[in-house]
Amino acid sequence: MASVPAANSKAGFLARESTIAGPGYDRWWVVPAALAIHLCIGMAYGFSVFWLPMTKLVATADPAVCSNLSFMAALTTTSCNWTVPQVTHIFETFIAMLGISAALWGGWLEHAGPRKAGFIAALCWGGGLVIGGIGVSMHQLWLVWLGCGILGGVGQGLGYITPVSTLIKWFPDRRGMATGMAIMGYGGGAMIGAPIAVALMKHYSAGGGTGVASTLITMGNLY
Repeated sequence: MASVPAANSKAGFLARESTIAGPGYDRWWVVPAALAIHLCIGMAYGFSVFWLPMTKLVATADPAVCSNLSFMAALTTTSCNWTVPQVTHIFETFIAMLGISAALWGGWLEHAGPRKAGFIAALCWGGGLVIGGIGVSMHQLWLVWLGCGILGGVGQGLGYITPVSTLIKWFPDRRGMATGMAIMGYGGGAMIGAPIAVALMKHYSAGGGTGVASTLITMGNLY
């Protein structure tokens, strides 16, 4: 029987001191928690389901007028549809931010502890999707990049390294297995998230539109 982690009564719930487990704690309880985090952020690889619907948001767009739209104009236009290359920059942005944020705050994670880092990751990833959904509803590409790309990318980075770092500490005798379990969850995130996104877009588009904005906001709150 696993014992309850010995929390420091003077430390906050998110503090590193509150994550110190008592004697006899079953380390295998850490595995599903780590997998759950990676299953959430792994949806990054399922974002391709949004690309085509995001290019059909403006039903009244004039192809002749919009064909020569500049890159900067595309960031704020409300009368022209975005192109697939323009929206796929979202993926490039949050993958770049994943690496940058992991490098910048990897050392901080070791001092702050997994709860605080995981909590911030959840706020950034989920909140980024919500902001991205608002950007889609307003048809402001810069806001979609800011939310899903930059803020979501920070959540990606912190959400990626938090389970990996924690599992390695709990499984010093099986480091390879621990890392593999975490990465397995990241790879499986798209397998679960993409069908959910498709089903939500179908549901929200029943009354017209593409349902992308509502889907992003719903999934952001879910994550």
